[in-house]
Amino acid sequence: MTDANHEFLANHDHLRDLGITIETQEEGWVRATLPHRERLTNPGSDVIQGGVVATLIDHLGGAVLRTTLAEPLGTPHASTDLNVSYLEPADGDLTAEGTALRVGGSMGVVRVAVRTGEGDDERLVAEGRVTLHINRG
Repeated sequence: MTDANHEFLANHDHLRDLGITIETQEEGWVRATLPHRERLTNPGSDVIQGGVVATLIDHLGGAVLRTTLAEPLGTPHASTDLNVSYLEPADGDLTAEGTALRVGGSMGVVRVAVRTGEGDDERLVAEGRVTLHINRG
């Protein structure tokens, strides 16, 4: 499980270039981080662009699903629906936690919460839901 998500990131230039890192994971749950960098922000702002946040949520959907699969890199899967609610400005380093809501024979649904800050300053900046098709052959 652990090696599959790290291997996936290592072989995915776009996600690696964004700086997404898998911090910890277990079956049906993954925590990842994305550092705040100026090149990821909207022009003239310190807020990370919404598409970057959506990409983080979409990636976590797949990462969580992979933790539930017997052959994580050998079982094709793809997002079929991505819903993102932007709640606060994403103006710092991001931590995302994804949780499997349901994984069945051909579909999986994952909820992802994206936060910035720590302790009393922690804020929920976005919440998303990813539905994925699983092609078990």
